[in-house]
Amino acid sequence: MFDLGYFLSSIPLLLKFLYLTITIAILSMAIGLVIGLVLETLIRRNVAVLAGGARAYISFFRATPLLVQLFILYYGMPQVIPAMNGMNAYTATVIGISLNCGAYLAEIIRGAIRAVDVGQWEAARSVGMTLWQTMRRVVLPQALYVAVPGFGNTFVTVLKETSLGFALGLTETMGQAKLMAADTFKFLESFSAAALLYWGAAMIFGYMQILIERKMSKPYAKEM
Repeated sequence: MFDLGYFLSSIPLLLKFLYLTITIAILSMAIGLVIGLVLETLIRRNVAVLAGGARAYISFFRATPLLVQLFILYYGMPQVIPAMNGMNAYTATVIGISLNCGAYLAEIIRGAIRAVDVGQWEAARSVGMTLWQTMRRVVLPQALYVAVPGFGNTFVTVLKETSLGFALGLTETMGQAKLMAADTFKFLESFSAAALLYWGAAMIFGYMQILIERKMSKPYAKEM
């Protein structure tokens, strides 16, 4: 039978590890965003070798399982680069998830920029703005409005993907749930408690996304 008492007592214990899960997710998302911007810029500049490399990067990280990528990074790469032997599980998890989500964010950014009407580009250039000024003052603010839902969905995905860190020996929320389940054999209760925390965290960040979207939509309210 389902042990409700153990389930309820597991939540505070797992809650202590939730900060690590959220920290990894936020850090990975931030680094992934930088990677995504770089990849999108390389593709948009359309320099043969660089653009081809960026497309190959996106293709690889979107087409292969994240767990395989983490294993290659943590267990495989030190065989080729001995300096990576000192990398701990936390660092490997952050780097691996960042590299992965960067590929998805690049596509979200590329789609958002393309959604900006070409007339906006032409108008900005006609008043003497440079390409960088056009991007910073005209294109990116509008593209960000389009990209926010995609960013939010990606963050929730990243939040869930942090659970794969346990495969590298990292004890975060899911890792602690697995250890507790192995000690007590109360698998349903332990994993249900972990699922509830992930769900709660995703709901909170989802609500924050809604608030951001509402705030950003105010300038467009008269047009909608």
